[in-house]
Amino acid sequence: MVGRTRDQHPDNTHDPDNILPYHDDGSDTDDTVNNEETGTFIIRPGDDESPGIDDELVVNRRKNPILQYIPTRVQRVWHVVAEWTKGPNPPRIYSIRPFYPEVQEFPPALLERYFPKRAHKVWLLIGYYFVWLLCFAIVLNRSAFSAEIPGYGSPVTLNCGARYWSKGNICGINGDSCRPFNNVIVPFRCPANCKRVELMEPYAVGGESYNYRPLVVGGPTERDDLSSTIYRGDSFICGSAIHAGFIDNMRGGCGVLKLIGQKKNYPSTKAHGITSIPFDSYFPQSFSFVPGTSAQCLDLRWPLLAISVVFSAILSLFVTSPPVFFWTIFTALFFHVALVSDPPSLTNYHSLISLALGRFLPAAFCAAVIYKTAVKRTLTNLTAQIEKTILWLGPCWVGALNNYTFDKIPIQRLTPHDIQQQPGAIPALIIVVLSIFTIALGQAYAFRVEGRMRKYLAIYALFVGSLLLLVAVPGMNVRIHHYILALLLLPGTCFQNRPSLVYQGLLVGLFLNGIARWGFDSILQTPDDLRGDGQLGSLLPHILPPIINNNFDIPSLAPNITFEFPDPLPRNKGYDGISVLVNDVERWRRYEEGGVTESFTWVRAMGDVPEYFRFAYMRGRGTGDYTKAGTWGVEGGWKEGGRGPSRA
Repeated sequence: MVGRTRDQHPDNTHDPDNILPYHDDGSDTDDTVNNEETGTFIIRPGDDESPGIDDELVVNRRKNPILQYIPTRVQRVWHVVAEWTKGPNPPRIYSIRPFYPEVQEFPPALLERYFPKRAHKVWLLIGYYFVWLLCFAIVLNRSAFSAEIPGYGSPVTLNCGARYWSKGNICGINGDSCRPFNNVIVPFRCPANCKRVELMEPYAVGGESYNYRPLVVGGPTERDDLSSTIYRGDSFICGSAIHAGFIDNMRGGCGVLKLIGQKKNYPSTKAHGITSIPFDSYFPQSFSFVPGTSAQCLDLRWPLLAISVVFSAILSLFVTSPPVFFWTIFTALFFHVALVSDPPSLTNYHSLISLALGRFLPAAFCAAVIYKTAVKRTLTNLTAQIEKTILWLGPCWVGALNNYTFDKIPIQRLTPHDIQQQPGAIPALIIVVLSIFTIALGQAYAFRVEGRMRKYLAIYALFVGSLLLLVAVPGMNVRIHHYILALLLLPGTCFQNRPSLVYQGLLVGLFLNGIARWGFDSILQTPDDLRGDGQLGSLLPHILPPIINNNFDIPSLAPNITFEFPDPLPRNKGYDGISVLVNDVERWRRYEEGGVTESFTWVRAMGDVPEYFRFAYMRGRGTGDYTKAGTWGVEGGWKEGGRGPSRA
């Protein structure tokens, strides 16, 4: 590290003649330093002829009588800490001395040799932008707008979580709102990387609940035979296509789906990185894939990533202007995330472009603040072009590709509910917090060395105070999105040293990914917003033991089971009806009329498979949580469901 004069950093207000090369041993040339700001002298320990700390405390007590009530030991500690936070005098300003400077400074020197005039550089930059944009647009057009599938027409673009059957009881009685169940052929297109899309809340399939895995129910009934695959209608279509080997997870693809109606005994198999969920009963809607229709309409996000990385790296090596470098990288990475690597879940690409443009303007305003408060100081007069490319641009790409780089960290959402229920989330959170704390200590020391510790302690005290005020807002929950985390931590990276290059680039990338993918989600959210598809914690019905007529000795009579409900319903809680799911399909719904709720009788449709029953109170057309599934077994017996709620 070497000293830097005031004109090299506009934020530095110290006399350039008093800025020394960075020495971290705490040594100074004089034992006594004149502090011109306060008009006092700071006396080094060991000077017997000068007043000590105790004498200074006496003087301060005379000036402020309140200090008389504070113990002397506390005042001494406070005085020592306060003096330590001032840092060395004069301060030492960090500056990167490049490794092999003649190598790192060669690209700008080459540019200066062949394009010495400013106008030449401007036109060269414009031409470079044009070539970059042209290459990107050509590949993006091929990736986003696919051709027709021969004999089936243009495919419907799906997002990774698309499915035919809606959750809960949205499909209505007997699933009539989700018809047709069979004899439908649909050409479709899936994006790349759909294997990573998983359930974020417990989801009931028959008698079991599943979470943090792709919702793929079923699979091939015969080995390596695509025509034998059956998937339940509520399965993720793209995840099922990957599981069946119909499309590739890395490249996406097109194909044709066929609804094949009611099926039973959906198997659990592991294929192509996905383990499917079993279901040993029947379901009214199933689908499969038409062999030979997989088309080459590939998601070209990896070639587009190569284009963006190469063009951004070349620009980083040759451009020395901090604003040109920052704004080019910020704009390029924003639209790469919004349109290619992690786009919002929209099936219409024109709507996707419109949404990206709408989010870019407020993001650019935030970027201006980020540049002014952090990036400008770090990049000004930085001549280490290769180190800048590796240590700043590289981590920036890592943060922007958050959906790939940090996808395996078991923290999907930074909420207490998710952290408690997701396996491995608590150890991962502890590691993340300790890492941030360790980095923060290093950055705090760097602030002290540069004489800016007090200022930034005040800034972060303001941040902490604001968060505590938000936590105190009744009826709301604080959710720290990763774009907010980046904004909070970026001011702590405004140094020109190598660790700060890494931290700053990573945080800028996380900010870009958060805004381009999710937008400016509020830091304060209601419990319903955070719950999503999770359990409501609502009142569960109490079901009396059923009346079962198996009729094994009367073949002409079908087995049946009857449920009776306590009367009346809890109207004081706002509930006025009951919904019944059989095999995860709503089969009965009744509202209380005149204080009487009818009983429910179900006739067994298939004798060789079990049937699963779940019950929920209704409030108007909406339902609360369903009970865990009770099972009517093949042998005719009834098995009560466990305690607690479930969601489908």
